[in-house]
Amino acid sequence: MQHVEVRNLNKHFGSFHAVKDVSFEIAKGHLIGLLGPSGGGKTSILRMLSGLESPDGGDILFHGQRVNDLPPQERGIGFVFQNYALFKHMTVFENIAFGLKIKKTPKAQIRERVMELVELTGLKGFEKRYPHQLSGGQRQRVAFARALAPEPQLLLLDEPFAAIDAKIRQELRTWLRDLIERVGITSIFVTHDQDEAIEVADEIMVINQGRLEQKGTPWDIYKSPGTPFVASFIGESTIVEDASTLKGFDTTAGPGVRALIRPEYIEMGYDHEFTLRSATETGTVRHLHFRGSEWMVEVEVGSNRLITYRSLEKPTLHPGEEVRVLIHRAYLFNDESSWMVENRLKEDPMPVMI
Repeated sequence: MQHVEVRNLNKHFGSFHAVKDVSFEIAKGHLIGLLGPSGGGKTSILRMLSGLESPDGGDILFHGQRVNDLPPQERGIGFVFQNYALFKHMTVFENIAFGLKIKKTPKAQIRERVMELVELTGLKGFEKRYPHQLSGGQRQRVAFARALAPEPQLLLLDEPFAAIDAKIRQELRTWLRDLIERVGITSIFVTHDQDEAIEVADEIMVINQGRLEQKGTPWDIYKSPGTPFVASFIGESTIVEDASTLKGFDTTAGPGVRALIRPEYIEMGYDHEFTLRSATETGTVRHLHFRGSEWMVEVEVGSNRLITYRSLEKPTLHPGEEVRVLIHRAYLFNDESSWMVENRLKEDPMPVMI
């Protein structure tokens, strides 16, 4: 039996259909990322799971029990918000203990549980401090500890790192992944940051315009996107409006077929760097962007502007230079379907990474 089951979930806000027939299952102990653009329905799904919003249709089940009509406090849920929502007049200890006091837990048990969480979340020594005396990262750790204190069955996280600067956000991603593994709690977190979802989640659910576009591991979604939206939303890519203009794809792409090409599908360099010259075409370097460990290169091939990467170990290219470009594979799609295609002129079935 799955820990969480959602069947044909729907939600309207007036005439706006925010969530459209969404169904999914989540195994116990898994960390799921709800990923998608702003306004796509992610937070509405989270709020219906928590009981803060009521669905207009469909069922929500925890361990096989329908919870649609249960109030939030009876669902066994911990909730972490992006703005911390800590009580300013309470210390770290008091904030973490708040939910336990509401449940009238004995004082000795409260202290034991709070100190356990203080240790677990790396807040030892900060128990007597107030929220204004903490950094953003520390305040969010208190919010996590407070949510975990009543030992919920499900942890819901609504863009928990959105209010934190980039460096601390990176550190907290790793910390959250380790914390969830140690606690073993089923967790769902909303984010619009694909790097965050890919790094942290066991599985990703891509939500767009109220619909579930695809659910799977980060790797599966990246290498085998189920819809054109997923292909364009996950990872960096270039859209070519007429796929038949690409050498090696002209016979596999009919009218109205577009191509999505990821940077790692493209090999680019000087003529002498290629052994399979028949599959290459001429391009012109337009821009180079230093990315620390590599160059991101914008190269113009005919009427198409492509993006790829080049190793720092290879000779440096310059804007305006002529180069050879080999597209190893492309994700082709039209209004009805999508499919992955290898360059028909290429002998080596695997892309050459640069």
